[in-house]
Amino acid sequence: MFVVATAGHVDHGKSTLIRALTGEEPDRWAEERRRGLTIDLGFASTTLPNGRTVAFVDVPGHRRFVPNMLAGVGPVPAVMFVVAADDGWMPQSQEHLDALAALGVRHGVLVITRSDLLDPEPAAEEARAALAGTSLAHIPTVAVSAVTGSGMDELRSALERLGNELPPADVDADVRLWVDRSFTIGGAGTVVTGTLGAGTVRTGDTLRVGVNGPRVVVRGLQSLGRDRAEVPAPARVAVNLRGVANSDIARGDALLTPDRWYQTATVDVRLTAPGTLREHVVVHCGSAAVGARVRPLTDAFARLSLEQPLPLRIGDRLILRDPDAGLIPSGAVVLDPAPPELRRRGDARRRAEVLAAATPDVGSELHRRGFARARDLRAWGVTGVPDTAGPGDWLLDPDTARSAAERLGKLVDEHARTHPLAPGLPGEAARRALALPDPQLLAAVLEHAGALTVDDGRIVRRDAEAGLPEPVAQAAARLQQRWEDEPFVAPSAGDLAELGLGHRELAACARAGLVTPLGGGVWLGSGAVDAAVEALRELPEPFTPSEARTRLGTSRRVIMPLLELLAREGRTRRAGEDGHVVA
Repeated sequence: MFVVATAGHVDHGKSTLIRALTGEEPDRWAEERRRGLTIDLGFASTTLPNGRTVAFVDVPGHRRFVPNMLAGVGPVPAVMFVVAADDGWMPQSQEHLDALAALGVRHGVLVITRSDLLDPEPAAEEARAALAGTSLAHIPTVAVSAVTGSGMDELRSALERLGNELPPADVDADVRLWVDRSFTIGGAGTVVTGTLGAGTVRTGDTLRVGVNGPRVVVRGLQSLGRDRAEVPAPARVAVNLRGVANSDIARGDALLTPDRWYQTATVDVRLTAPGTLREHVVVHCGSAAVGARVRPLTDAFARLSLEQPLPLRIGDRLILRDPDAGLIPSGAVVLDPAPPELRRRGDARRRAEVLAAATPDVGSELHRRGFARARDLRAWGVTGVPDTAGPGDWLLDPDTARSAAERLGKLVDEHARTHPLAPGLPGEAARRALALPDPQLLAAVLEHAGALTVDDGRIVRRDAEAGLPEPVAQAAARLQQRWEDEPFVAPSAGDLAELGLGHRELAACARAGLVTPLGGGVWLGSGAVDAAVEALRELPEPFTPSEARTRLGTSRRVIMPLLELLAREGRTRRAGEDGHVVA
């Protein structure tokens, strides 16, 4: 199957042509059939002589119903552009062409209808002149009469060739089905229809109404009136949903593969028709239409602030419509659905320069952003994202990684100079200094900094030599002299203060292996614990704290935390109510 939308001025015979091709009535409303005027979207299909099915989305041609027309052509990759031989190129012909050009539609057939009433060639020449310079400039022309049947076989052949020219859809892609109808069927519940441009929908699938809307289950599927277990793109599809009321889903909503799409209210775009835009426009994408404010970056690039967020990806085509003037001044291509803020003077110009060099591949995107999560890149529509990523799913641009690793090394060295008693740069301080949003991203930077490592949450150089400032080293040496004669006598707080050894200095001495903390402000020499164990082995067991204190020649202030430390380390154990034995 492939899907084709109609386009053209009101009363140029679009619906009549569909009836002649398919034998089906595309006008769904009684008022449409009574007035002979298409008001809303119509649908019909036929099997071509080569066996392929073509589904038509018939759109209204009257200017009052342009939003309906845009909802129909938005998701469709090909067009049957209709111009009447007896009327020629008309205002809505041009507006429809502007919309198709904005969408970048380049596949189609130009059909000159009513060729039984007037020579079709003048209208054909006028239409081809209008198409010149657009994406539809080279589509074939067929003259037909739905009344006499003249040219209908040639049109069917042209449609066959059109179907063969269309690029194949990605049936494994994430689903984004723009809803163009929503209604209720008795006994079945909510049904929505749309043009499936990519992906595959299956009965039993769980989808989501928008990014943050309710999860729904596909109860049933139909395509062209037939029940289906699965429908691959491209196709017209009707989806029977469980989990949502008809009143809670409408044209402009999208059924999405859960957890694979992000919604955005701010996008940076490239304009397909560079120039000056009004500040406020209506943005059309798929079947959705939302108001937006335009901030020009240059005449070729702009930032759009949407009144309602949409699930957009890089490469999505948008129509920008000025409803007051009844014009489509430009289309737009989404370049960044998650752009940075613009705060400083000149940011807009610099941003346009970045966008001018942007491509949707992972290398370009990472170079532009510096780093990003793999799942975010996929949700933004970036191509070539690897299946495996670094810590925390982060991907890091190589240039950014090298620059960050180099800066981190300088930060570590600066910290060592200004904080000589500290064991290294705290990881959180490093993350903030490098403006990294996640501690796991710091781990990814460290993978590119071979000279650095993490020790107890702090970043140090692998080859860094443990050293103490000279005054601290001298104070530690004086303590060592005292402990040579009295190894189990702890200096008092006054003694330590007189030596200039505060908590930070003592902690640095402990890391250097010069002192041993017992807790509670009690400090002994580095070999005191081993010496205490050997001395206590000489006591009859079990021994009491008082006996241990006497044997070591120390005080209760020292012996109690020392015995607790030995017990924690498993070098002694309790025996009875107040006894201890060496393990």
